[in-house]
Amino acid sequence: MFDTREKPSKVETAFLIGVYFDRADEDTARSLLAELAELVSTLDIAVVGAECLYVRTRSKRYLTGSGKAAEMMEAARQAGADCIVFDNELTPAQQRAWENEGDITVIDREEVILDIFKMRAQTSEARLQVELARMQYSLPRLARMWSHLDRQGGGGSGGGGGGAAARGEGEQQIEVDRRLARRRIDRIKSDLADIRRNRRTQRKQRADDGICQASIVGYTNAGKSSLLNLLSGAEVLAEDKLFATLDPTTRRIALPDGQPLLLTDTVGFVRNLPHRLVEAFKATLEEAVLADFLIHVLDASAPEVYAFYETTRSVLAELGAADKPTVIVLNKIDLIADDEARRHELKSHFDSSAVFVSVATGEGIETLIHRLTGMMVDRVARLPLRIPQARQDLIALLHREGKIVKQDYDGNDIVLTAIIPHLLRHHFEAYRAV
Repeated sequence: MFDTREKPSKVETAFLIGVYFDRADEDTARSLLAELAELVSTLDIAVVGAECLYVRTRSKRYLTGSGKAAEMMEAARQAGADCIVFDNELTPAQQRAWENEGDITVIDREEVILDIFKMRAQTSEARLQVELARMQYSLPRLARMWSHLDRQGGGGSGGGGGGAAARGEGEQQIEVDRRLARRRIDRIKSDLADIRRNRRTQRKQRADDGICQASIVGYTNAGKSSLLNLLSGAEVLAEDKLFATLDPTTRRIALPDGQPLLLTDTVGFVRNLPHRLVEAFKATLEEAVLADFLIHVLDASAPEVYAFYETTRSVLAELGAADKPTVIVLNKIDLIADDEARRHELKSHFDSSAVFVSVATGEGIETLIHRLTGMMVDRVARLPLRIPQARQDLIALLHREGKIVKQDYDGNDIVLTAIIPHLLRHHFEAYRAV
């Protein structure tokens, strides 16, 4: 694996730095820095210090000014930090400058998220997607891995000229690694394209079966997997951790009117999600693009709930799914049970169709189920039927794909009222009761 470099075997402490360039952005910068602390803690790295810095002019070499950079390097040393973590995206040159002059490992928010994703990846698909993102991140930083060869210079036995010997062993190895890395990236992209083709085949089968599909989306740790578990009775991993779910999980549920619904849990979003991660996870996230509608889960107790909502919306827009019919679900209302002002504020911000629920207590879940049923109302018909008892295959189909509301017997016929998906109506038209 070609990575940015080998990290120290034991990175235990981190000093965090967040830089903002407009004083109006200070509150957002501090909120993002607090989120970075949570991300770093997910890697079991203790945060020993943090600084939120206003910088008037962006420095090409350090991002901050040279004086402030020296001050932060000293602060990190005094705090006993093993590494400095930037909330901002750093260029490879900026990372090299901080590491060379501060004699300390320096990473940015993107690398933290990549490390968490690597830790969370369970299936071969997730591991491929994580590896692709890490390789794309690492490629322009390969020179940092070979800094120990710089002093070998460009001499060589040939003495001069422009051949490989003149470039020096270090540069040779970098070019070899870059070529191998690009080859590996192409291979991963090909493997992920195969996965997408398989997913398309699965989706086509679902569409042919006439089953409605909904994707559960939202900010990381909002309670998406827990909601899927509650609605479906499944046991999808649901932890109080960031990015606990990387692989899409689909479960089938039956709604009160008998309709089947496929629910898919998706990877959570986060503010400043690196673009390359959105690209790498398209095989997973396209579940949201191709769903019939979305269930957008939000943590009602989070102070930044509105920012989290906009983050998810912006990623969905990037995927081309922003205009999908959507059910807004405000979860964790048990945590604001005594805060009427907060509830009123949330109701005012989100329209009246938003559903307030608590997955922990079950409050509001019945209302949510009725809302999901309402999203599919144009997909079913309520029909009076008279079916010969000999056609038990049709009765079995009703039990499997619809719902029998009322049933009676009249001679050799079964007289019933049923809710039937429109795609299956043609099986029953000949048996409609007058």
